[in-house]
Amino acid sequence: MSQNRPTDPFAHTFSIVARDSITGEMAVGVQSHWFSVGALVPWGKSGVGVVATQSFVNPAYGPKGLELMEKGKSSTVALKELVSKDEGKEFRQVAFLDASGRAAAFTGEKCVESAMHHVGDNFSVQANMMLNDDVIPAMKKAFAENSKLPLAERVVEALKAAQEAGGDIRGKQSAALIVVGANKVENSWEDKKIDLRVDDHPNPLVELERLLKVARAYEFMNKGDLAMEAGDVNDALLQYGKAENLFPENLEMKFWKAVALANSKRFNEAIPVFKSIFEEDENWREMTMRLPASGLLDVTEEELNRIVK
Repeated sequence: MSQNRPTDPFAHTFSIVARDSITGEMAVGVQSHWFSVGALVPWGKSGVGVVATQSFVNPAYGPKGLELMEKGKSSTVALKELVSKDEGKEFRQVAFLDASGRAAAFTGEKCVESAMHHVGDNFSVQANMMLNDDVIPAMKKAFAENSKLPLAERVVEALKAAQEAGGDIRGKQSAALIVVGANKVENSWEDKKIDLRVDDHPNPLVELERLLKVARAYEFMNKGDLAMEAGDVNDALLQYGKAENLFPENLEMKFWKAVALANSKRFNEAIPVFKSIFEEDENWREMTMRLPASGLLDVTEEELNRIVK
């Protein structure tokens, strides 16, 4: 780990690593005036921990930090070990958080002011190249005041507070949010419960918050699909309804709700929904006609004609 400042990528930014003390989920949230901050800063592994590596970024802190924590080293021990081997450490700002909720952070002496961090119970907030010294206190306060929110939403609130307090002295461009689970997973594709990136946007936190809302809607869609597979139409309709409430303009969410209604032979409710969808986009009519062959729409030919006429 001997990267020196001239060859290191920038990611001057503010970030938070955090853990939900009830669910055990862990998260990293970050915003920066730099393109695609999510490609370098946030790292995480379910059942292990999360890492934020920033300032003049040494990306190796991510995988190496997770590797050390997975071997049983605390966040503090793992971070100290990697910092001690880093010739460019005075340009670094790094935060680790392990699965037990222990956080540790390091801010090198050559990080651009305003640069500081605060380590608390189940979280750490850190920032460099900020407009003022109010950013870290604002993040700390927001994280504490939003303890009843789900972890992802709580992290976004901390990021919003940082921006409102002054944020990056250069402005804003990109943001990212990852959430991993409390327990290790067998398959790597199950690792991240939430993985959102806004690579280039005039208001990245506004867009990140919107994407999180969409992600929550699709969580309900997935639950609805599972309920349909289990033959529980009533639960499927409940889950699809929750998704539609979060994202009412999304035709697909309306569509699968209508399919669930049709599969339960509630055609008087299903047909008006199908009709409203077809009026907005004719392709959904063709989609509907293709579903019986795949077993996704369990209707007779006569019933299908009623739906698509």
